[in-house]
Amino acid sequence: MSDPWLTIIGLGEDGPEGLPLASREALQKAQVIFGGPRHLALVGAGERGRPWPVPFDIAPVLAVRGRPVVVLASGDPFWCGAGARLADVLAPDDWHAIPVAGVVSLLCARLGWHGERVRALGLHAAPFARLRPEICRGAQIIVTLRDGAAVADLAHWLSNQGFGALRMVVAENLGGRAERLRTTLAQSYDLEDVSPLVAVALDGADLPASAGLSRVPGRPESLFAHDGQITKSPFRALTLAALAPRPGALLWDIGGGSGSVSVEWCLAGGRALTIEPRADRRANIAANIAAFGLADVMQLVAGAAPDALDGLAPPDAVFVGGGGSQALYTWLWDRLAPGTRLVANGVTLETEALLSQLHARFGGSLMRIEIAEAEPLGRMRGWGRTRPQVQWSVTR
Repeated sequence: MSDPWLTIIGLGEDGPEGLPLASREALQKAQVIFGGPRHLALVGAGERGRPWPVPFDIAPVLAVRGRPVVVLASGDPFWCGAGARLADVLAPDDWHAIPVAGVVSLLCARLGWHGERVRALGLHAAPFARLRPEICRGAQIIVTLRDGAAVADLAHWLSNQGFGALRMVVAENLGGRAERLRTTLAQSYDLEDVSPLVAVALDGADLPASAGLSRVPGRPESLFAHDGQITKSPFRALTLAALAPRPGALLWDIGGGSGSVSVEWCLAGGRALTIEPRADRRANIAANIAAFGLADVMQLVAGAAPDALDGLAPPDAVFVGGGGSQALYTWLWDRLAPGTRLVANGVTLETEALLSQLHARFGGSLMRIEIAEAEPLGRMRGWGRTRPQVQWSVTR
């Protein structure tokens, strides 16, 4: 590697005393030092110091490209830090990084937790609902928050979600002289004077086995906001199995209804564009996006297909929940890239006939699904049958 102009330095609460020699030498040589006001004060940056703009932007660093520059970040600059943002836009020989132990490593060391088993989330500007898929009995989660007041908000949210028995370890000023760890249950949280430099470890050891979300698709309809227009649990499980989600893969969910298929896809690690023409159903979809903390991976698109599909990012999979039309399937088949997975469900005779024709023409799998569930019948029980569904699945 040639001599880089930018050094990205991880800085702990112990300040310059905790830095390796290479970091201290880079600070001495730097003409410009970027960081938060607290970091700049810790290293005595003086007139060389440049506080980050608000809102955060790396443009000032790029503007002094070529000069000896240091960027200061907390602990590990590549975990919720500026390091990755800079590395995304710079050439490999423009920069090098010198991290120190970050908040996750430090808190694992204090608690004796296995770092590889811990789920770490930055919730500075993200909703607490991001935690819903992660919380279960035995879970070990570390979260960073915007300030000390947010810890009480988190405890309140956890209690309202039924996780009041979750143990919270509130860690302040980790690695510094003012370090403090305090333990409480979410349901009995009463801590005061929490430092803005805070992280929280969540320990689910005492939660019941039923706590949290199931890890497989087909979650109960009661978890979703809907008006009855929702793919029922067993059919949804079969639909997700046919769609075969992969981490990072993009789904077009056409005729989203409640968005339940998109939610299940995203909980499996994917991203989704949920297309829905009706305003009342879009409101339910928006509520489900918020409730499951999926705003970063699930996007609501207003409109009807195929017109609403123009200009969207190309999908890895497409789900047509309302049966669709010949015009829609012609549009999709002409435009989808080879390898795209297409799954369509239908309950009407007309849709069944259409999907049968498409199967005969394009191949794939055609399946008729009939499910019956026990229900009261007078003083006894009988089978209550749902409407049969036809599912066509094919790879373009």
